[in-house]
Amino acid sequence: MPNKRRQSGFTLLEVMLVLALMGIAISIISFTNIGQDPSEKIEHESKRLQVVFDMASDFAVLNQMQLGLRLDEEKATYTFVYLNEDDKWLPIEGNKLFAEYVLPESFSVYLELEGLPWESDDSLFDQRVFDEELSVSNEGVEIGNEEDIPPPPPQIFIMSSGDITPFELTIRYEEDFSELEPLEYYLQGREYTPLLLKRDGELDEDGFDA
Repeated sequence: MPNKRRQSGFTLLEVMLVLALMGIAISIISFTNIGQDPSEKIEHESKRLQVVFDMASDFAVLNQMQLGLRLDEEKATYTFVYLNEDDKWLPIEGNKLFAEYVLPESFSVYLELEGLPWESDDSLFDQRVFDEELSVSNEGVEIGNEEDIPPPPPQIFIMSSGDITPFELTIRYEEDFSELEPLEYYLQGREYTPLLLKRDGELDEDGFDA
């Protein structure tokens, strides 16, 4: 099994380096002058998610926090959240990069988790926060106003140890009433970052390289 990123602490130089790299990455993915070519659009959106996810993993390790990525396929959105001391998933405040992001029109996102192994012993499932269906446990939950209902937990976990939930995610671009063929990019998370990114046509017969 590959070595996982496990560190007891960071030097000031390492912290400064991470912050500097985050600043550079933010400036890159915040660039809005994107061409109108569909291939450029989907490449930009795919690389944005790849970069932000990798940054979230570094953020989790640096701050020793448990993070998660929540995707809404129906609304084509994704949000990074963190697990607080009360075992509740909350938005990461003070960092717009990790806030809810809505994919542009004509984009959709699909997540696959089934059949992908979870090989880490350091799992959030040990905390009794979730049942086997990856949903919030009903124990201790009171029914009230709709505003009081907690949001669903994330489908993908980003651990403070650097481990992540194995997953495969498809980002699809398809214009309505267009003769253009749909375009797809694929993101794969294994045991740890960085994520693998390939576009349609670059995959092997069995998907990603072993």
